[in-house]
Amino acid sequence: MFTDSHCHLSFPEFTSQMSEVRAAMAAAQVDRALCICTTLEEFGAVQSLAAQYDNFWASVGVHPDNEDIEEPTVERLVTLSARPKVVAIGETGLDYYQMDERKGGRTIADMEWQRERFRVHIRAAQQTHKPLVIHTREASADTIAILKEEGETGSGQAAGGVFHCFTETAEVARAALDLGFYISFSGILTFKKAEDLRQVAAFVPLDRMLIETDSPYLAPVPFRGKTNSPALVPYVAKQIAEIRHLPIEEVAQVTSNNFETLFHDVKAA
Repeated sequence: MFTDSHCHLSFPEFTSQMSEVRAAMAAAQVDRALCICTTLEEFGAVQSLAAQYDNFWASVGVHPDNEDIEEPTVERLVTLSARPKVVAIGETGLDYYQMDERKGGRTIADMEWQRERFRVHIRAAQQTHKPLVIHTREASADTIAILKEEGETGSGQAAGGVFHCFTETAEVARAALDLGFYISFSGILTFKKAEDLRQVAAFVPLDRMLIETDSPYLAPVPFRGKTNSPALVPYVAKQIAEIRHLPIEEVAQVTSNNFETLFHDVKAA
């Protein structure tokens, strides 16, 4: 019924707990999950989850925040993406949030390495015809600009993809949609102070929308502050159903259909 389009089940919070995670998913009618890769060092664990379980899939990529790790190349991403049940490139993108504090006083100009890494992922996605999983925080203008520069305009050789865990404005959502991307909402949508984001969820066309947990982070209300898991993605669907005045079953069905449309390899895996 429900599909979690973005979770991190290879993270330490889930070590030795996969049986419990999967049992909770089954009880909550969460049928599928996409396990997201954030470093190449982590990829083996992510892909093995997908290989082991018939309702898990995997991505390959390096999160924009990560440093002191193996730097991706187009060739390396293309090679790893050919492994069984790898259906997406990412998590990739740009993150300028609290840049000065986190990055030792760096400026946006100093973050060229992050922008180049993003371009590498885009080019790999275009070569493999696999969609991008995009993370953008405090960097939406550069994210949109680079996608356009690399030919991600919704036609031709564009890979397309999804802006995951969306927290930006309606204007950014419109720009992403205009480029052919999907928008994915997380448990943040249920937070008390997220009224502006709920207005974005009212605007985004239902047929371009996904739901996710980003677990183990961002557990929805009433579980905020606890470890998140795919079993809680129905709470995101419930919030969207309330915003759109729709049955939750319709939100579940449409977002699951969208998942299959975007990550087209899930049907063949």
